[in-house]
Amino acid sequence: MKTIFDESTRQELIGRINRLHENSKAQWGKMNVCQMAKHCTIWDEWVLGTHNPEYKQCFLGLLFGKLALKSSVGDSRPMKRNMPAGKLAVKERGGNIEQQKEKWIARVAEYGHFSNSRFIHDFFGKITQEEIGIFAYKHADHHLRQFNA
Repeated sequence: MKTIFDESTRQELIGRINRLHENSKAQWGKMNVCQMAKHCTIWDEWVLGTHNPEYKQCFLGLLFGKLALKSSVGDSRPMKRNMPAGKLAVKERGGNIEQQKEKWIARVAEYGHFSNSRFIHDFFGKITQEEIGIFAYKHADHHLRQFNA
């Protein structure tokens, strides 16, 4: 299974991010390409612990998180379309896609020296580094497929 902790997988993602452009159209969902790139940057910063976020699992996650995690990282199937962006949804419509791509690429590269042992997914709860790597890859892949990249 692909993991964002693998250098060649990160390079593949970076190549796909570089294929995005201001006229990239979504195959599904409500975000435009700049919103999606910003969402992914914020999501990666959350996982990486960039801004020292507070981690807490939600109540439904306590009940169903581990079951959902197994279905998310238990095999190589990609994430389904139209998954909700949750609290990390990006509302503002404008932005510079080239600048946002640079920021996202920098965050993807940071997974090469991941060290955030504090990370707790808001639904899945505490997950292993292996699970983080698989899920982070699947999250990026999901949004890049959303824009045919």
